[in-house]
Amino acid sequence: MTRYARQTVLPEIGPDGQARLALTHVLVVGAGGLGVPVLQYLAGAGLGQITLVDGDTVAEHNLHRQPLYRMDQIGQPKVHAAADALAALNPDVAVQPLCAMLDPANAPALVEAADIVLDCADTFAASLTLSDICASLGKPLITASALGLSGYVAGCCGGAPSLRAIFPDLPQRGATCATAGVMGPVVGTIGALQAQMALAVAMSLTPLPLGQLVSLDALNWRLGGFRFDRAPEPARALPFIARSQTRPDDLLIDLRTEAAPFAPAAHHIPPEYIAMLDPPAGSRVVLACATGLRAHNAGQSLQSRWPGDIALLAVTD
Repeated sequence: MTRYARQTVLPEIGPDGQARLALTHVLVVGAGGLGVPVLQYLAGAGLGQITLVDGDTVAEHNLHRQPLYRMDQIGQPKVHAAADALAALNPDVAVQPLCAMLDPANAPALVEAADIVLDCADTFAASLTLSDICASLGKPLITASALGLSGYVAGCCGGAPSLRAIFPDLPQRGATCATAGVMGPVVGTIGALQAQMALAVAMSLTPLPLGQLVSLDALNWRLGGFRFDRAPEPARALPFIARSQTRPDDLLIDLRTEAAPFAPAAHHIPPEYIAMLDPPAGSRVVLACATGLRAHNAGQSLQSRWPGDIALLAVTD
């Protein structure tokens, strides 16, 4: 009996489905609360190749929702600790760890090399960057988010609408796990659903989860969701760029009030004053903040009254 016998016995999978899994290459961005169950279930299922991207290290305050890691690994890069654990779980799976933060400069090549992309980063900039690239390349994107006692997972792109089509308007403010908290089983459930969606796409199970959003409300014990196959794409999406992709003639604007401008040429302007901005004709305005949320909202405000080129930048340092 093989290690995959309990899944190949399913009529939807069988030996052919297992063979397809062994030939599949996925890109997993993020090795935290969402990435941990994703990695464990994909490796356990016998997926052929996983490229794992994360620039963070193992931290004690995250272990309640990242049980793949141990106390003696605190301070180690997550990607290396995860790769070691997955090698012990299933040595047949090739894991390529990349200790770096995903950004618009390194993302295109990583996405192009993969068959399926899983967004486990749970940041506005990374999620929208992956969605834009997957949409342009026709790659399936399984994206998710979890916070507090709720979360969602959605199958985007690859023939379905993008993440921007589902959420054309972002909130004015965004909470984080550090500020709002999160329960380990909640994020684990969402990550497990991500893994199931990715396996379904890899084996072409019908109906495909692309175009489907599934939500979890763990406080009220409810699962929900909807199809978004006909959701329209935004007419003028604001792209994210990497710091290395700025140009000498860009008008750089740092929206953060809590930090000094990210570059000597950057102007420090709070978001509420963007309405007064009058950029020179023919220039590109680059709006920067920590997560990309303030930049996105300020960019939409500027875009509504100025027809010029606007780009967004998430300052991660």
